[in-house]
Amino acid sequence: MGILLGVAVGGFLPADRHPFANELFHFMAKAFITLIQGLIIPLLLSTIIVALAQAGDLKAVGRMGGKALVYFEVVTTFALFIGLGIANVLKPGAHLPLDPGATIGFQAGHGPSGWEMVLGMLPSNLVLHAAEGDILPVVIFATLFGLSLARTGERGKPVQAFCDGVAQTMFKYTGMIMRLTPLGVFGAMAHTVSTMAGGQAAPGLRGWTAVFHLMKQYSVLVGSLYLALALLFLLVFVPVMWVCGVQVRGFIKAVRSPALTAYSTASSEAALPVLLEEMVAFGVPRRVASFVIPAGYSFNLDGSTLYLVLASLTIAQAAGIRLSLGQQLLMLLTFVLTSKGVAGVPRATLVIIAGTCASFGLPGEAGVALLLAVDGIMDMARAAANVIGNGLASVVVAKWEGVFRSPTESAESPPPPQSD
Repeated sequence: MGILLGVAVGGFLPADRHPFANELFHFMAKAFITLIQGLIIPLLLSTIIVALAQAGDLKAVGRMGGKALVYFEVVTTFALFIGLGIANVLKPGAHLPLDPGATIGFQAGHGPSGWEMVLGMLPSNLVLHAAEGDILPVVIFATLFGLSLARTGERGKPVQAFCDGVAQTMFKYTGMIMRLTPLGVFGAMAHTVSTMAGGQAAPGLRGWTAVFHLMKQYSVLVGSLYLALALLFLLVFVPVMWVCGVQVRGFIKAVRSPALTAYSTASSEAALPVLLEEMVAFGVPRRVASFVIPAGYSFNLDGSTLYLVLASLTIAQAAGIRLSLGQQLLMLLTFVLTSKGVAGVPRATLVIIAGTCASFGLPGEAGVALLLAVDGIMDMARAAANVIGNGLASVVVAKWEGVFRSPTESAESPPPPQSD
Protein backbone atom coordinates (compact mmCIF):
# COMPACT_ATOMS: atom_id res chain seq x y z
CA MET A 1 0.00 0.00 0.00
CA GLY A 2 2.84 2.40 0.88
CA ILE A 3 4.46 1.80 -2.52
CA LEU A 4 1.30 2.49 -4.53
CA LEU A 5 0.37 5.52 -2.42
CA GLY A 6 3.92 6.88 -2.79
CA VAL A 7 3.79 6.56 -6.59
CA ALA A 8 0.41 8.32 -6.76
CA VAL A 9 1.27 11.16 -4.36
CA GLY A 10 4.77 11.67 -5.81
CA GLY A 11 3.37 11.94 -9.32
CA PHE A 12 0.87 14.62 -8.33
CA LEU A 13 3.47 16.60 -6.34
CA PRO A 14 6.44 17.08 -8.71
CA ALA A 15 9.63 18.36 -7.11
CA ASP A 16 9.89 21.55 -9.20
CA ARG A 17 6.46 22.83 -8.12
CA HIS A 18 6.34 21.31 -4.64
CA PRO A 19 9.92 21.34 -3.31
CA PHE A 20 8.82 21.21 0.32
CA ALA A 21 6.78 18.04 -0.28
CA ASN A 22 9.73 16.45 -2.09
CA GLU A 23 12.04 17.32 0.80
CA LEU A 24 9.50 15.91 3.26
CA PHE A 25 9.32 12.65 1.32
CA HIS A 26 13.11 12.47 1.27
CA PHE A 27 13.25 13.12 5.01
CA MET A 28 10.76 10.34 5.74
CA ALA A 29 12.77 7.82 3.71
CA LYS A 30 16.15 8.87 5.12
CA ALA A 31 14.83 8.92 8.69
CA PHE A 32 13.53 5.38 8.38
CA ILE A 33 16.80 4.09 6.87
CA THR A 34 18.81 5.94 9.54
CA LEU A 35 16.82 4.29 12.32
CA ILE A 36 17.37 0.91 10.67
CA GLN A 37 21.10 1.53 10.35
CA GLY A 38 21.27 2.44 14.04
CA LEU A 39 20.03 -0.97 15.18
CA ILE A 40 21.98 -3.22 12.80
CA ILE A 41 25.37 -3.29 14.57
CA PRO A 42 24.13 -3.93 18.15
CA LEU A 43 21.64 -6.48 16.82
CA LEU A 44 24.30 -8.39 14.87
CA LEU A 45 26.87 -8.24 17.66
CA SER A 46 24.53 -9.48 20.38
CA THR A 47 22.80 -12.22 18.36
CA ILE A 48 25.99 -13.67 16.84
CA ILE A 49 27.87 -13.64 20.14
CA VAL A 50 25.02 -15.32 22.03
CA ALA A 51 24.40 -17.90 19.29
CA LEU A 52 28.07 -18.94 19.07
CA ALA A 53 28.62 -18.81 22.83
CA GLN A 54 25.75 -21.26 23.25
CA ALA A 55 26.92 -23.47 20.40
CA GLY A 56 30.61 -23.26 21.23
CA ASP A 57 31.65 -25.57 18.38
CA LEU A 58 34.44 -24.07 16.29
CA LYS A 59 34.37 -26.98 13.83
CA ALA A 60 30.62 -26.52 13.29
CA VAL A 61 31.05 -22.80 12.64
CA GLY A 62 33.89 -23.44 10.20
CA ARG A 63 31.89 -26.11 8.42
CA MET A 64 28.86 -23.84 8.17
CA GLY A 65 30.98 -20.96 6.88
CA GLY A 66 32.59 -23.16 4.25
CA LYS A 67 29.22 -24.40 3.00
CA ALA A 68 27.89 -20.84 2.90
CA LEU A 69 30.86 -19.61 0.83
CA VAL A 70 30.50 -22.48 -1.64
CA TYR A 71 26.81 -21.71 -2.09
CA PHE A 72 27.48 -17.95 -2.40
CA GLU A 73 30.02 -18.36 -5.17
CA VAL A 74 27.97 -20.88 -7.17
CA VAL A 75 24.79 -18.79 -7.14
CA THR A 76 26.66 -15.52 -7.78
CA THR A 77 28.35 -17.09 -10.80
CA PHE A 78 24.96 -18.10 -12.22
CA ALA A 79 23.72 -14.54 -11.65
CA LEU A 80 26.68 -13.06 -13.51
CA PHE A 81 26.20 -15.32 -16.52
CA ILE A 82 22.50 -14.47 -16.65
CA GLY A 83 23.38 -10.77 -16.73
CA LEU A 84 26.01 -11.44 -19.38
CA GLY A 85 23.55 -13.35 -21.54
CA ILE A 86 20.75 -10.78 -21.29
CA ALA A 87 23.15 -7.94 -22.14
CA ASN A 88 24.39 -9.72 -25.28
CA VAL A 89 20.93 -10.80 -26.47
CA LEU A 90 18.86 -7.65 -25.81
CA LYS A 91 21.71 -5.09 -26.17
CA PRO A 92 20.07 -2.48 -23.91
CA GLY A 93 22.70 0.18 -24.62
CA ALA A 94 22.55 0.03 -28.41
CA HIS A 95 20.20 2.99 -28.78
CA LEU A 96 20.98 5.01 -25.65
CA PRO A 97 22.68 8.41 -26.12
CA LEU A 98 26.07 8.65 -24.42
CA ASP A 99 27.55 12.07 -23.67
CA PRO A 100 31.38 11.66 -23.62
CA GLY A 101 31.75 14.87 -21.61
CA ALA A 102 29.29 13.94 -18.87
CA THR A 103 30.65 13.83 -15.32
CA ILE A 104 29.30 12.65 -11.98
CA GLY A 105 31.53 14.52 -9.60
CA PHE A 106 34.04 11.88 -8.45
CA GLN A 107 37.20 10.21 -9.62
CA ALA A 108 36.63 6.69 -10.84
CA GLY A 109 39.94 5.33 -9.63
CA HIS A 110 40.74 1.64 -9.32
CA GLY A 111 39.38 -0.99 -6.99
CA PRO A 112 41.45 -2.31 -4.08
CA SER A 113 43.94 -5.12 -4.60
CA GLY A 114 43.20 -8.63 -3.42
CA TRP A 115 45.40 -8.25 -0.33
CA GLU A 116 43.73 -4.95 0.56
CA MET A 117 40.31 -6.58 0.26
CA VAL A 118 41.33 -9.36 2.66
CA LEU A 119 42.79 -6.87 5.15
CA GLY A 120 39.61 -4.82 4.92
CA MET A 121 37.61 -7.82 6.11
CA LEU A 122 39.58 -8.10 9.36
CA PRO A 123 38.32 -6.16 12.41
CA SER A 124 40.81 -3.43 13.33
CA ASN A 125 38.63 -0.78 15.00
CA LEU A 126 35.17 -2.01 15.96
CA VAL A 127 33.86 1.49 16.65
CA LEU A 128 35.05 2.73 13.25
CA HIS A 129 33.58 -0.29 11.44
CA ALA A 130 30.27 0.27 13.22
CA ALA A 131 30.27 3.99 12.37
CA GLU A 132 30.96 3.27 8.70
CA GLY A 133 28.42 0.44 8.51
CA ASP A 134 31.13 -2.03 7.49
CA ILE A 135 29.29 -5.24 8.31
CA LEU A 136 31.79 -8.00 7.51
CA PRO A 137 34.53 -7.00 10.04
CA VAL A 138 31.81 -6.68 12.69
CA VAL A 139 30.59 -10.21 11.86
CA ILE A 140 34.13 -11.60 12.08
CA PHE A 141 34.72 -9.85 15.43
CA ALA A 142 31.42 -11.13 16.85
CA THR A 143 32.21 -14.66 15.62
CA LEU A 144 35.64 -14.73 17.26
CA PHE A 145 34.30 -13.10 20.43
CA GLY A 146 31.41 -15.59 20.67
CA LEU A 147 33.73 -18.58 20.22
CA SER A 148 36.13 -17.17 22.82
CA LEU A 149 33.24 -16.62 25.22
CA ALA A 150 32.18 -20.25 24.78
CA ARG A 151 35.66 -21.38 25.85
CA THR A 152 35.73 -19.11 28.90
CA GLY A 153 33.43 -21.34 30.95
CA GLU A 154 31.64 -20.19 34.08
CA ARG A 155 33.53 -16.88 34.27
CA GLY A 156 32.03 -15.91 30.93
CA LYS A 157 28.42 -16.53 31.99
CA PRO A 158 27.80 -12.90 33.10
CA VAL A 159 29.03 -11.61 29.73
CA GLN A 160 26.84 -14.12 27.90
CA ALA A 161 23.83 -13.11 30.03
CA PHE A 162 24.51 -9.43 29.26
CA CYS A 163 24.74 -10.10 25.51
CA ASP A 164 21.56 -12.17 25.66
CA GLY A 165 19.80 -9.29 27.40
CA VAL A 166 21.02 -6.89 24.73
CA ALA A 167 19.80 -9.27 22.01
CA GLN A 168 16.33 -9.59 23.53
CA THR A 169 16.13 -5.81 23.92
CA MET A 170 17.19 -5.30 20.30
CA PHE A 171 14.42 -7.65 19.14
CA LYS A 172 11.85 -5.41 20.87
CA TYR A 173 13.59 -2.29 19.52
CA THR A 174 13.50 -3.73 16.01
CA GLY A 175 9.79 -4.42 16.35
CA MET A 176 9.17 -0.77 17.28
CA ILE A 177 11.13 0.53 14.29
CA MET A 178 9.43 -1.89 11.89
CA ARG A 179 6.09 -0.31 12.74
CA LEU A 180 7.35 2.72 10.81
CA THR A 181 7.91 0.68 7.63
CA PRO A 182 4.79 1.98 5.80
CA LEU A 183 5.93 5.58 6.34
CA GLY A 184 9.47 4.86 5.19
CA VAL A 185 8.25 2.97 2.12
CA PHE A 186 5.81 5.75 1.24
CA GLY A 187 8.51 8.44 1.60
CA ALA A 188 11.04 6.57 -0.54
CA MET A 189 8.64 5.95 -3.41
CA ALA A 190 7.07 9.40 -3.28
CA HIS A 191 10.50 11.09 -3.35
CA THR A 192 11.66 9.01 -6.34
CA VAL A 193 8.53 9.65 -8.41
CA SER A 194 8.32 13.31 -7.36
CA THR A 195 11.92 13.86 -8.48
CA MET A 196 11.26 12.21 -11.84
CA ALA A 197 8.02 14.12 -12.32
CA GLY A 198 9.83 17.37 -11.54
CA GLY A 199 11.95 17.05 -14.65
CA GLN A 200 15.35 16.45 -13.02
CA ALA A 201 15.79 13.17 -14.87
CA ALA A 202 14.26 14.36 -18.16
CA PRO A 203 15.00 18.07 -18.74
CA GLY A 204 12.24 19.95 -20.54
CA LEU A 205 9.48 17.58 -19.46
CA ARG A 206 7.31 17.75 -16.35
CA GLY A 207 4.79 15.68 -14.43
CA TRP A 208 3.65 12.27 -15.57
CA THR A 209 4.92 13.09 -19.06
CA ALA A 210 8.48 13.17 -17.71
CA VAL A 211 8.00 9.88 -15.85
CA PHE A 212 6.62 8.08 -18.90
CA HIS A 213 9.15 9.64 -21.30
CA LEU A 214 12.02 8.53 -19.11
CA MET A 215 10.66 5.02 -18.82
CA LYS A 216 10.15 4.83 -22.58
CA GLN A 217 13.66 6.06 -23.32
CA TYR A 218 15.25 3.60 -20.93
CA SER A 219 12.63 0.86 -21.18
CA VAL A 220 14.96 -1.70 -22.75
CA LEU A 221 17.61 -1.19 -20.06
CA VAL A 222 15.17 -1.28 -17.13
CA GLY A 223 13.27 -4.16 -18.71
CA SER A 224 16.52 -6.07 -19.26
CA LEU A 225 17.44 -5.86 -15.59
CA TYR A 226 13.98 -6.85 -14.37
CA LEU A 227 13.90 -9.74 -16.86
CA ALA A 228 17.36 -10.90 -15.78
CA LEU A 229 16.34 -10.82 -12.10
CA ALA A 230 13.13 -12.71 -12.91
CA LEU A 231 15.20 -15.35 -14.71
CA LEU A 232 17.54 -15.49 -11.72
CA PHE A 233 14.59 -16.30 -9.50
CA LEU A 234 12.99 -18.81 -11.88
CA LEU A 235 16.13 -20.54 -13.18
CA VAL A 236 18.30 -20.46 -10.05
CA PHE A 237 16.36 -19.73 -6.85
CA VAL A 238 13.33 -21.94 -7.58
CA PRO A 239 15.41 -25.01 -8.65
CA VAL A 240 17.55 -24.56 -5.52
CA MET A 241 14.38 -24.60 -3.41
CA TRP A 242 13.14 -27.74 -5.19
CA VAL A 243 16.46 -29.54 -4.73
CA CYS A 244 16.63 -28.60 -1.04
CA GLY A 245 12.99 -29.44 -0.36
CA VAL A 246 11.95 -25.88 0.48
CA GLN A 247 8.30 -24.91 -0.02
CA VAL A 248 8.38 -22.23 -2.71
CA ARG A 249 5.11 -20.60 -1.68
CA GLY A 250 6.05 -20.64 2.00
CA PHE A 251 9.46 -19.09 1.33
CA ILE A 252 7.97 -16.35 -0.86
CA LYS A 253 5.52 -15.51 1.91
CA ALA A 254 8.33 -15.39 4.47
CA VAL A 255 10.63 -13.18 2.39
CA ARG A 256 7.91 -10.89 1.01
CA SER A 257 8.06 -8.24 3.74
CA PRO A 258 11.87 -7.76 3.79
CA ALA A 259 11.98 -7.85 -0.02
CA LEU A 260 9.37 -5.09 -0.27
CA THR A 261 11.28 -3.05 2.32
CA ALA A 262 14.49 -3.41 0.30
CA TYR A 263 12.68 -2.62 -2.96
CA SER A 264 11.00 0.54 -1.71
CA THR A 265 14.07 1.93 0.11
CA ALA A 266 16.60 0.71 -2.51
CA SER A 267 18.74 -0.63 0.36
CA SER A 268 19.30 -4.26 1.33
CA GLU A 269 20.59 -3.01 4.67
CA ALA A 270 17.20 -1.58 5.60
CA ALA A 271 15.67 -5.05 5.34
CA LEU A 272 18.34 -6.93 7.30
CA PRO A 273 16.69 -6.95 10.77
CA VAL A 274 13.27 -8.05 9.53
CA LEU A 275 14.91 -10.60 7.19
CA LEU A 276 16.65 -12.19 10.17
CA GLU A 277 13.41 -12.47 12.09
CA GLU A 278 11.41 -13.80 9.14
CA MET A 279 13.97 -16.52 8.36
CA VAL A 280 14.08 -17.59 12.02
CA ALA A 281 10.27 -17.76 12.02
CA PHE A 282 10.43 -19.76 8.78
CA GLY A 283 12.57 -22.42 10.48
CA VAL A 284 16.22 -21.34 10.18
CA PRO A 285 17.98 -21.57 13.57
CA ARG A 286 19.06 -18.18 14.84
CA ARG A 287 22.72 -19.16 14.98
CA VAL A 288 22.60 -20.03 11.26
CA ALA A 289 20.59 -16.97 10.19
CA SER A 290 22.74 -14.60 12.28
CA PHE A 291 25.90 -15.94 10.65
CA VAL A 292 24.90 -16.63 7.03
CA ILE A 293 22.74 -13.58 6.26
CA PRO A 294 25.25 -10.88 7.38
CA ALA A 295 28.04 -12.76 5.59
CA GLY A 296 25.85 -12.84 2.50
CA TYR A 297 25.71 -9.04 2.54
CA SER A 298 29.36 -9.13 1.51
CA PHE A 299 29.63 -12.35 -0.49
CA ASN A 300 26.17 -13.12 -1.88
CA LEU A 301 25.16 -10.04 -3.86
CA ASP A 302 23.19 -11.76 -6.59
CA GLY A 303 21.20 -8.73 -7.72
CA SER A 304 24.12 -6.31 -7.47
CA THR A 305 26.66 -8.47 -9.30
CA LEU A 306 24.17 -9.25 -12.06
CA TYR A 307 23.55 -5.53 -12.51
CA LEU A 308 27.26 -4.70 -12.58
CA VAL A 309 27.97 -6.76 -15.67
CA LEU A 310 24.68 -5.78 -17.36
CA ALA A 311 25.30 -2.07 -16.76
CA SER A 312 28.94 -2.19 -17.91
CA LEU A 313 28.06 -3.92 -21.17
CA THR A 314 25.27 -1.36 -21.65
CA ILE A 315 27.86 1.41 -21.39
CA ALA A 316 30.09 -0.37 -23.91
CA GLN A 317 27.18 -0.74 -26.35
CA ALA A 318 26.17 2.91 -25.95
CA ALA A 319 29.77 3.97 -26.62
CA GLY A 320 30.00 1.72 -29.67
CA ILE A 321 32.83 -0.34 -28.14
CA ARG A 322 32.77 -4.05 -28.92
CA LEU A 323 34.18 -6.29 -26.18
CA SER A 324 35.34 -9.78 -27.02
CA LEU A 325 34.05 -12.77 -25.08
CA GLY A 326 37.40 -13.01 -23.31
CA GLN A 327 37.19 -9.37 -22.22
CA GLN A 328 33.64 -9.87 -21.00
CA LEU A 329 34.65 -12.91 -18.96
CA LEU A 330 37.58 -11.00 -17.48
CA MET A 331 35.21 -8.17 -16.58
CA LEU A 332 32.90 -10.72 -14.98
CA LEU A 333 35.77 -12.05 -12.84
CA THR A 334 36.73 -8.51 -11.87
CA PHE A 335 33.22 -7.81 -10.62
CA VAL A 336 33.27 -10.99 -8.54
CA LEU A 337 36.18 -9.49 -6.62
CA THR A 338 35.19 -5.81 -6.51
CA SER A 339 31.50 -6.17 -5.66
CA LYS A 340 31.95 -7.37 -2.09
CA GLY A 341 30.13 -5.32 0.50
CA VAL A 342 28.02 -3.04 -1.72
CA ALA A 343 24.58 -4.55 -1.13
CA GLY A 344 23.65 -2.39 1.84
CA VAL A 345 24.75 0.92 0.32
CA PRO A 346 22.42 2.63 -2.16
CA ARG A 347 24.14 3.59 -5.45
CA ALA A 348 27.54 2.13 -4.38
CA THR A 349 27.46 -0.03 -7.52
CA LEU A 350 27.88 3.12 -9.63
CA VAL A 351 31.30 3.77 -8.11
CA ILE A 352 32.40 0.21 -8.85
CA ILE A 353 31.11 0.42 -12.41
CA ALA A 354 33.02 3.66 -13.05
CA GLY A 355 36.27 2.24 -11.68
CA THR A 356 36.02 -1.07 -13.52
CA CYS A 357 35.01 0.57 -16.83
CA ALA A 358 38.17 2.67 -16.70
CA SER A 359 40.22 -0.53 -16.53
CA PHE A 360 38.62 -1.78 -19.74
CA GLY A 361 38.86 1.45 -21.73
CA LEU A 362 35.19 2.34 -21.33
CA PRO A 363 33.91 5.85 -20.53
CA GLY A 364 33.18 5.20 -16.86
CA GLU A 365 31.95 8.60 -15.70
CA ALA A 366 29.95 9.28 -18.84
CA GLY A 367 28.48 5.80 -18.64
CA VAL A 368 27.43 6.25 -15.02
CA ALA A 369 25.85 9.57 -15.94
CA LEU A 370 23.89 7.66 -18.57
CA LEU A 371 22.68 5.13 -16.00
CA LEU A 372 21.94 7.65 -13.28
CA ALA A 373 18.54 8.69 -14.66
CA VAL A 374 16.98 5.30 -13.94
CA ASP A 375 19.45 3.87 -11.43
CA GLY A 376 16.97 4.45 -8.60
CA ILE A 377 14.39 2.18 -10.24
CA MET A 378 17.01 -0.48 -10.97
CA ASP A 379 18.58 -0.14 -7.52
CA MET A 380 15.27 -1.08 -5.92
CA ALA A 381 15.06 -4.32 -7.91
CA ARG A 382 18.61 -5.44 -7.28
CA ALA A 383 18.31 -4.67 -3.54
CA ALA A 384 15.22 -6.88 -3.35
CA ALA A 385 17.05 -9.65 -5.24
CA ASN A 386 19.95 -9.43 -2.76
CA VAL A 387 17.55 -9.85 0.15
CA ILE A 388 15.76 -12.83 -1.42
CA GLY A 389 19.09 -14.46 -2.26
CA ASN A 390 20.45 -14.07 1.26
CA GLY A 391 17.24 -15.35 2.82
CA LEU A 392 17.40 -18.43 0.59
CA ALA A 393 21.08 -18.91 1.42
CA SER A 394 20.29 -19.16 5.14
CA VAL A 395 17.60 -21.77 4.43
CA VAL A 396 19.94 -23.80 2.19
CA VAL A 397 22.76 -23.80 4.76
CA ALA A 398 20.31 -24.78 7.53
CA LYS A 399 19.05 -27.64 5.35
CA TRP A 400 22.62 -28.62 4.51
CA GLU A 401 23.51 -28.68 8.22
CA GLY A 402 20.39 -30.72 9.00
CA VAL A 403 19.04 -28.17 11.51
CA PHE A 404 16.20 -26.60 9.55
CA ARG A 405 12.80 -26.79 11.21
CA SER A 406 9.59 -26.15 9.32
CA PRO A 407 7.36 -23.39 10.71
CA THR A 408 4.95 -26.08 11.96
CA GLU A 409 7.71 -27.88 13.83
CA SER A 410 8.96 -24.57 15.25
CA ALA A 411 5.52 -23.80 16.63
CA GLU A 412 4.93 -27.27 18.11
CA SER A 413 8.24 -27.71 19.91
CA PRO A 414 10.85 -25.33 21.35
CA PRO A 415 14.11 -25.12 19.42
CA PRO A 416 17.07 -27.10 20.72
CA PRO A 417 19.55 -25.03 22.80
CA GLN A 418 22.33 -25.29 20.25
CA SER A 419 20.11 -23.79 17.54
CA ASP A 420 19.19 -20.59 19.37
